[in-house]
Amino acid sequence: HTSHLDIGDSLQDLGVVKCNSLSHLCLLYSPDLREIVFIIQSQNNSFHVRQADKRRADLLKQAQGLTKKPPVVLLLHSLSHNEGDWSILPLLPYLSYSFGKNSSWIVFLEEETNVKMNTLIQVLAKFDKNKDWFLGKPLHDEESTIIHHYAFAENPSIFKYPDFAAAWALSIPLVVRLANKVRDEPLKSDFTIDLKHEVALYIWDSGKGPDLTAVPELCTEPENSPQALYCATTLSSEPPLCGEAVTKGDIFVAVKTCRKFHSERVPVIKKTWEKDALFLEYYSDHADPTIPTINLGVPNTERGHCGKTFAILQRFLSSAVPNTKWLLIVDDDTLISIPRLQVLLSCYDPSEPVCLGERYGYGLSQGGYSYITGGGGMVFSREAVVRLLNSGCKCYSNDAPDDMVLGMCLNALGLPVTHSPLFHQARPEDYARDFLAHQVPISFHKHWNIDPIAVFNKWLKDDLRANPSDGLNKSTKTEL
Repeated sequence: HTSHLDIGDSLQDLGVVKCNSLSHLCLLYSPDLREIVFIIQSQNNSFHVRQADKRRADLLKQAQGLTKKPPVVLLLHSLSHNEGDWSILPLLPYLSYSFGKNSSWIVFLEEETNVKMNTLIQVLAKFDKNKDWFLGKPLHDEESTIIHHYAFAENPSIFKYPDFAAAWALSIPLVVRLANKVRDEPLKSDFTIDLKHEVALYIWDSGKGPDLTAVPELCTEPENSPQALYCATTLSSEPPLCGEAVTKGDIFVAVKTCRKFHSERVPVIKKTWEKDALFLEYYSDHADPTIPTINLGVPNTERGHCGKTFAILQRFLSSAVPNTKWLLIVDDDTLISIPRLQVLLSCYDPSEPVCLGERYGYGLSQGGYSYITGGGGMVFSREAVVRLLNSGCKCYSNDAPDDMVLGMCLNALGLPVTHSPLFHQARPEDYARDFLAHQVPISFHKHWNIDPIAVFNKWLKDDLRANPSDGLNKSTKTEL
């Protein structure tokens, strides 16, 4: 007794069945669902766990209609207590050990990635599972960018890396090979900044490993758009709405500045987003009543602002400022949409210790920590600030990098750092166009070589709920 699958495999091995089209034969000899391991890139926060659970339930429900035995669906955040798991590479030995024998593919997806299981099976069937495959929807840089350490400066668009929102896949032979590499050569213990680019660089291995193979059926189209007809993956067309947006009065905004930027950067905030904040204070090394700025008694430092940031955390809990649920700390060159932040925060529970923004990592392969990178804006629930300060955690020097010290403190407390790709540590031109095209961004950072007011008006100025598929506004979409 031989199953369809065995015959299909042997015929394909003999070259009898060529599975290049989505034909009936393809469907007949497609991979068994048990050969596919799905990993949802989930996060340890109650809202994100709910989102990931919904995605998992949907995958299992679809699988039920196709097969008796369900596929393996794992939630990334629950695989171990290792903070570095979200950076994927430290996880490869575990994946190789657990699934190297009986599986063919590991498919990674984000919690908002919709999967059409049937179509995905047919797509994977087009690739020989015994070879090294790295599959995804390719992104590329238009110009060399700081967030990729100016890689491929001569020709930035040559290197392709996957848009995680479209899902991406590794064949098991590649997983096994990469896992051996991770075991034999310790991962560099430094910064994790843009994970999708860093994973692609590691796999490519200066040309010794495979390039990303573009799979047109892995899409970031909205699920209900006509273009999504042939897609195996799509994105939910609406960002999740979790009830009423939080009010302006729920957010206290702290802007870090210093005397030399009072005339250069502060006016940009006043012309763009200051009016959307109800409670906002500027903290400086010099009290200037015309702005007004508050001198917290911490001298300005050229590099990190740890002393200033901890003084802000203490002030937030004091009676000197209104009692609000949320604290937003930004730099004086951060551009941010407060109305969009109000919508996003409706998804989070301020009675939990929430720390939200663009997540970076340091030394994740060797027991390091995650942190919210400061320039894109750091959001803390009151409970998070209470726990941070009660822990006795403090700066080792006034000019220590505040965002990294906070990351170390949170890690020591076992409190999660929650990532939102809508916050950006760099300028719009530092991110791939196709990546920004399916976002309604909340922040960008830096005034370098740009007109910050024009950037704010193009990317961040509008109503509470823009729909990414319609463009941020009609004129923007054509420029994208």
